[in-house]
Order: sequence, then C-alpha cells, then structure tokens
Amino acid sequence: MADTPKNVCGILDSLTEIGDQQDRVSIGDIVEAFGSRSYGPVLLVPALIGISPIGGIPGVPTFLAVTLLLIAVQLVFGKDHLWLPGILKNRSVEGEKLANAAEDMEGVAKWMDKIFHGRLEIFTGPTAGRIAAGVIALLCFAVPPLEFLPFAVVLPMAVIAAFGIALTVRDGLLMLVAFLGSGGAFYLLVTQVLMGGGGSGGGSGGMF
Repeated sequence: MADTPKNVCGILDSLTEIGDQQDRVSIGDIVEAFGSRSYGPVLLVPALIGISPIGGIPGVPTFLAVTLLLIAVQLVFGKDHLWLPGILKNRSVEGEKLANAAEDMEGVAKWMDKIFHGRLEIFTGPTAGRIAAGVIALLCFAVPPLEFLPFAVVLPMAVIAAFGIALTVRDGLLMLVAFLGSGGAFYLLVTQVLMGGGGSGGGSGGMF
C-alpha cells in the first residue's frame, strides 16, 4: 500500500480491504500493508485486534503483546525498518474475521477521528515516541497475567491503541493521556494480579 493511513478510519478501511481480498491475513501482511516505517499504525492495529472480539480468543492477547513488544523495542532503539521473526510474521487470522472486526469498529473510529487530531505535536516527536515505546513494552509484559482476568487486557491494549493513534495523527494531548492511562493499567496489574486481588480462570490457550 503506497500511502500510510493518517487516521483511524483509514487504518480500518485498509484492514477491511486486506481481509476481503485474502482468505487468511498474517501479521506480515499487515506490516507490509502499512509500511515498515509506519510505527503508529503498526502499533495501533494489533492493539485494536486485542480490543476487538478476536482478542477474546484465549492466547491471542498474549501473542499480540509479544508482537507489540518486538515492535516497541525497535522503536526505542530508533530502527528505520521494522523486523519480525517468521514465527510471528507468519501467524494469521481468517480474512473474513479481520474484515468483520474492522467493520464493527467503524463507528468508534469515526468518533475517534473527530476528537483526535494534530495538536501539541512537540509531544509526538522522536524522543516522545521512544519514551512511549518504552512504556508500551512494559504494558506488553502486563498482558499475559491480566489475561487470566475477564476483560482485563482491554485496558493495556486500549492504552497501547491510544499511543498508536497519537503517533499516527500527531496528537500530543492524546499522548499525554495515554501516559496517564498506562498508570491505571499498571495499578490494575499490581492490585488484581501481583497482590492476589483477582480471581482465577480463563487461562491462555490457543492462538489465532
């Protein structure tokens, strides 16, 4: 895909197109579609999948977190081209499921595009992006234990999605909100998992 989407609707439209054209869509297909230099969309897409019904499949949030961790680490070190190992790059989901999930989120995407836009861009520059990537990496470590709690992974994935949107549309205000939101995700991890406040059940299982 020649042009990188500049808003959430554009990203979802691209996902719908990919899903409609292919029986199965791999992580590599998504990365290739958005370009190896487009860290905003590439961070956002796995996070959106984690929030979508696909993210309810046991094991999927953890797999997505591992993928996001590798992307975030490369952003921290300022890599120009995104690389993923074959074991992650070749993992796939049914194209129809991906297209349907993208279509289901169109209403939310339109709302996001009305609210989030370029502002306070000083907080979306390279340095801020690397700091955000470091926080995202830490959030990825929180996902596997939170997967044992119903719907708990939605919070870290939503925060990662916020970082992805902020980097995509250059919204510094949203970037600051995402930093605050990451504190809430870590608080949930500490109080509900590390301190034994959460229940058990719903462990990780299969992948896509």
